Amino acid sequence: MRTPSVVVGTDGTACGTAAVEWAAREAGRRQASLRIAHAFDWDWNESRFTVGTDYVDVAQAVAEATVSAARARARAVAPGIEIATSTLIGRAAPRLLEIARGAVMLVVGNRGRGGFAGLLLGSVGQRMASEAPCPVVIVRGRAGPDGPVVAGVDDSPAAEHVLGVAFEAAAARGAALTVVRSYLPVIPLWLANVRPADVDTPSEDAAERAALDELLAPWAAKFPRVGVEVVVTHESAAAALVAASATGQLVVVGSHGRGPLSGALLGSAGQQLLHHAECPVLIARER
Repeated sequence: MRTPSVVVGTDGTACGTAAVEWAAREAGRRQASLRIAHAFDWDWNESRFTVGTDYVDVAQAVAEATVSAARARARAVAPGIEIATSTLIGRAAPRLLEIARGAVMLVVGNRGRGGFAGLLLGSVGQRMASEAPCPVVIVRGRAGPDGPVVAGVDDSPAAEHVLGVAFEAAAARGAALTVVRSYLPVIPLWLANVRPADVDTPSEDAAERAALDELLAPWAAKFPRVGVEVVVTHESAAAALVAASATGQLVVVGSHGRGPLSGALLGSAGQQLLHHAECPVLIARER
């Protein structure tokens, strides 16, 4: 039987190394193998004046050195896992999307070598988050083992899958789980100039919490050792999840949703989370 594989893309930067370390630990938790990939692009127009294949040979040597260093780092973090490395010719995003087929997870850092220094999420991470055929983790901020796992839950059918992934992640880490539900209360017209977050709606909050408790009940029974905290808030989903990420070790969200999490990866809420979360973000896309 083929061993399930966690795929991680790296370019040798600090962000890439953090992604390798996170992926190695995750592979160890899942008893999966780790595949470290580095893609390098070379242009014949740039090398047409060189002798033979000197240009691509140098690029290949740099790529091999990058994955070799990443392999050593992964081995130090997770000594018992099986590790394979790949150097791929071509642009990073399409090549990573190719090898992610069949992977249990794809892991990348939030920024790479290209782009502008001020960018909080690089183009490769952006494409992986939007297009990968498997669950994706964007490693950013603190990547340590402290704090709870955080799950962003809306009222879409994807909520069950997000909760399943989040409970499994919390159980594997021996961590607590914080479940965040953001919703906008019905505001009377005479309070039109008041922020939803400042409106006190105890009956609506109680109804939202009761519905969430009902959704959580079977998962809590399945994972009795995972402590659960429920947060019902009128803040935007993005603001609530970014705030929770300040003390969390992983934020889990769905790839699509309704209500406050609608278009989580394509709309403003998901974009803000991917740009501003203070810990890794797991996009719980079904394979």
